[in-house]
Amino acid sequence: MKRNSTALNWHVEPWAVLAVAALIAVLFYLIVSALVFRVGFPLDDTWIHLTYARNIAEHGEWAFRLGERSAGSTAPLWTVLLSIGFFIGLAPYVWTYLLGWGVLTLLAVCAENAARKLVASYKSRIPWAGLFFVFAWHLTWSAVSGMETLLHGLIIFTVLSALIGCSRRYLTLGLLAGLSVWVRPDGLTLLGPILFVALLSEKSWRLRAEALWKTLLGFGSLFFLYLLFNLALSDSPMPNTFYAKQAEYGEYWNSLTLSARVSDYLWPVLASPFLVLIPGALAWLVKNVRARNWGVLASLIWFFGYVGIYFTRLPAYQHGRYIIPALPILYLWGVAGFLELIASPRTNQRVVFLWQALTIVLTIVFQFMGARQNAADVFLIESEMTVTARWVERNLPVDARLAVHDIGVLGYYVPNPLVDMAGILTPQVIPFIRDEPQLTEYLDSNSVDYLITFPSFYPRLTAQLESVFEAGLESGPVQFDENMRVYRWR
Repeated sequence: MKRNSTALNWHVEPWAVLAVAALIAVLFYLIVSALVFRVGFPLDDTWIHLTYARNIAEHGEWAFRLGERSAGSTAPLWTVLLSIGFFIGLAPYVWTYLLGWGVLTLLAVCAENAARKLVASYKSRIPWAGLFFVFAWHLTWSAVSGMETLLHGLIIFTVLSALIGCSRRYLTLGLLAGLSVWVRPDGLTLLGPILFVALLSEKSWRLRAEALWKTLLGFGSLFFLYLLFNLALSDSPMPNTFYAKQAEYGEYWNSLTLSARVSDYLWPVLASPFLVLIPGALAWLVKNVRARNWGVLASLIWFFGYVGIYFTRLPAYQHGRYIIPALPILYLWGVAGFLELIASPRTNQRVVFLWQALTIVLTIVFQFMGARQNAADVFLIESEMTVTARWVERNLPVDARLAVHDIGVLGYYVPNPLVDMAGILTPQVIPFIRDEPQLTEYLDSNSVDYLITFPSFYPRLTAQLESVFEAGLESGPVQFDENMRVYRWR
């Protein structure tokens, strides 16, 4: 009897379940990608980080082009983590995917712990909350993207969920906010909710002053180093991408109607299983704001402020990857509200069953759709940019000067001197980044030999140029309206 009792009480730790689930999710995306075309990364920007990481590991230089220091990496901490893969011989793929799996697991574990702390009735041995985070397709896609997106989301979630849980460890929270800036510059926004909670929750001015001092000390110690780091590389306090992306997309984004811009930003939220958790999120937010949980109110204000900053500057392209770091806290509101409502005796049990079933079904459906989308993204990068980079490597002289719009894959595979049309490595072009006549003069003055781009990016520049190579495959899972080309400049 004792032996049977022991067997019945045996259980697996939630973190282990989530680690295995995250591994399954990541492997599923990679397998689908391999079946559709091949394993790879869905974004060209991933290869920018990998090029910096390789040069750090192999040459000890913070440079995209050896001998030329630059602040083209938006996420210095992520770049350093990627460089470990080159040290141990697992780069560029295996180590990067392992990092993504590890961060996805940590995020799921943090979400599970937060849900159990916030919802007293949540006692299930199965870590449902964490599993939702693992299989929410935007987060799985981020884990295999090779980008810093999910790490940024993890730090944001840690800070905001701690505030919601009434944490008063202001020095630690300040340090985390400072660390987030080393992942993305917009981590600076985390300082707001911490100070907001400190001012409203502490009972005396002495305690408020102490909280502010600890927060600013923790944040400032890392943020000051970040500013010095960028100034040493580029004479600017922020990385080049901070300015380049706004300049590149500003005119297009401002030309859209307000309704088009709103729908562009709503889509990443609605095209996900979170759609069925919205009622739970609203109920939970109303309840906790009324109860004066200042952490909840701070996270709500932060979320709309964070998304609002990007809304005014950039489109939510590439599945909304710039606002994906804000989605985990949104999911926490929904999961917490969902768990509370289904545990309430006032909720109809048939409604509970249907709600649970719909959440599971939608999560699975979107996971399949996300894997397929990731495979299509990988196919674009591999069939256009990698194919072009390999052709350049074989056919052009190594000293030919190349003007390039998407520098990631090309910069990783070929050693040629580059003029970056997107302004990440060549910030001089940012003031006239969409002005084709002025770009023509700039390329001429820099003795460019070849221009590599999609024709529609620069229709006036490419109209009269000779195309010496066109990428693309005759047959593939996705057909594109145009292919990347290599043009002879002069």
